[in-house]
Amino acid sequence: MKVLQILPQLNIGGVERGTLDLSKALIENGHDAFVISGGGILVNELEKSGATHYEMPVHIKSLKTLFLAKKLSEKILSINPDIVHVRSRMPAWVNYRAFKKLQNKPVLVSTFHGLYSFPIYSKVMSFVDHTIAISNTVESYIIQNYDLEKKDITIIPRGCDPNTFNNVSIDPKEKDDLLNEFPQIKGKKVLTIPGRITKWKGIAEFIQLMSLLDDSYHGLVVGPIAKSKKRYFNKLLEKVSSLNLDNRITFTGSRRDISNIYKISDIVYNLSQTPEPFGRTMIEAIACGTKVVGWNHGGASEILKKLFPQGLVDLDKMEKLRDTTVTIANSSSTPSENTFTAKRMTDSTIDLYNKLLKK
Repeated sequence: MKVLQILPQLNIGGVERGTLDLSKALIENGHDAFVISGGGILVNELEKSGATHYEMPVHIKSLKTLFLAKKLSEKILSINPDIVHVRSRMPAWVNYRAFKKLQNKPVLVSTFHGLYSFPIYSKVMSFVDHTIAISNTVESYIIQNYDLEKKDITIIPRGCDPNTFNNVSIDPKEKDDLLNEFPQIKGKKVLTIPGRITKWKGIAEFIQLMSLLDDSYHGLVVGPIAKSKKRYFNKLLEKVSSLNLDNRITFTGSRRDISNIYKISDIVYNLSQTPEPFGRTMIEAIACGTKVVGWNHGGASEILKKLFPQGLVDLDKMEKLRDTTVTIANSSSTPSENTFTAKRMTDSTIDLYNKLLKK
């Protein structure tokens, strides 16, 4: 079986990691894996796995990008894939135009990775033979907004790599290094919220939570700060200062050792104000054996209901969030074993490909 995946770029992110994991699994199972993207830092790792990468600027959101359709159709003809799998909207539009030029069309699959805010622009993701949704939340969104029936959709949740996210104890030296870097967390219960610094991620609510707890707790906000979010970040800093929390909340910036951050944390949070399509940080933390707390909506609630239901809190119920935090931080309860693995995701996807090819 030959599979061609098309996505914007191969940089760090859930979509990119899923593409890489699937490519590796295809190769390991004796299939051929091809990827077209605008390039990125994961290209080298992809090619080392045995997959073939072709660079094409399908990530640029411009009408000019649609003129890549001829080049893409020629590449599809030369690869002659059994499956073409589109993973984002702009590449899907280019592919849609490219497919019009093909007489013998491969089976076309898309993955809805999000709850897209522009249904007209996103409709191209439904112009396929079959669609993958990463959660029940996403499946409901697709049925409500696009001309697809339940039979045309398969739910395949994302997964995390157990080589990176596991409950193996943190290396003592690495733990010491973290405690030396952040001495303010020594002897404290560590509460962590991972994610980009942006309004909808619920960081303001996390700061509010810290103000409701005593000084035996320390908060870590772990995630990158984009230039476009500097003004919002400064507002968060002002909020921290106004609540006298300067010594109790640390913004770490982006970290490459996020699994170790999870392992030194007592609780990891998902407080997104709008429903998330999945909630990848929840399964990463759970895989590391760390307790998790989140609002009861979206994909994150699906994960919590299955693996750690005591961590569910109704949206914006701050006193309940505080009480749940105190209870869980002082309890011996641990999450159920993580079942959202990369292997489960890749096996399910390859099984789906095989079923579609037999139709």
